Amino acid sequence: MQEVVNIIVPLSIAFIMLGIGLELCFRDFRRVFTHPRPVLTGLGNQLILLPLLTFALVYFWPMGKIYKVGFMLLAACPGGTASNLVTKMLKGKVALSVSLTAFNSFIIVFSIPFVMQLSFLLLGSDTKQFELKFTDTMQDVFLTVILPVSLGILLNEYFGHKFTDKFHQALKYILPGIMLIAFLAVIFFDESQQEVNYLDHINLFIPLFLLNFITIATGYFSSRRLHLEHKAAYTIAIEMGLQNSVLALFIANQILKDKDLSLVAVLYSSFSLITTFLIAWGIKVYLNNRIKKVD
Repeated sequence: MQEVVNIIVPLSIAFIMLGIGLELCFRDFRRVFTHPRPVLTGLGNQLILLPLLTFALVYFWPMGKIYKVGFMLLAACPGGTASNLVTKMLKGKVALSVSLTAFNSFIIVFSIPFVMQLSFLLLGSDTKQFELKFTDTMQDVFLTVILPVSLGILLNEYFGHKFTDKFHQALKYILPGIMLIAFLAVIFFDESQQEVNYLDHINLFIPLFLLNFITIATGYFSSRRLHLEHKAAYTIAIEMGLQNSVLALFIANQILKDKDLSLVAVLYSSFSLITTFLIAWGIKVYLNNRIKKVD
């Protein structure tokens, strides 16, 4: 059944990114690059603030050393397709979200080994040396993110006038449906999920929920502090709340070969999509109303 997951998940990601691309155009990305402050703010949040916040939490929280390192692995794997979809569903800045995913894909090849080796050293667990293969990582990102998004944008640029409102309305339901299928495939067929008894790990769920909330709030308020507009700020908040659990699982199981290390990513992926959506929706609606009242 693991083969089913290995086929369904990448295909689902590619179809979701194609659908997202169908709602974008090249000028959306031109705005991102001509005004780079949101991208730089998002990268700073994900690559610097997120690991620092996570380290501060796990350093003082009573849990096994290997689980503390598992938290750091999760924090070192920012963003992913889920954040792009949630941003689209909440009508955030999708081009910003996709751009952050693409930039992170280049940077994490170097940042993840650095964060992990530092974590093993500071948190007292056995140090393990590893590296991510740049070509393999880029190939995965190209096939599942860059290529389908680019194809979707091209179709929208040249044939967008033929897409009816019913077509765009249908995408609002089709894309979350595809994500749900991928999620169910992982839950029921992924080998890493089969051996986990969630009720045995309530002690880890508490700091994971706390981490989810703190990182989302930090992403939003730090962005507002740097004078980003509300829409860009809650887009970055979504990016902070949804980590690339699939990549964290791959590193833990296939590279470091430690199932205890992968447990944190398994637990986080079981709820973070829902909680991030709900918290980000609350931020979008409630704080936007407060901003309007102040203005």
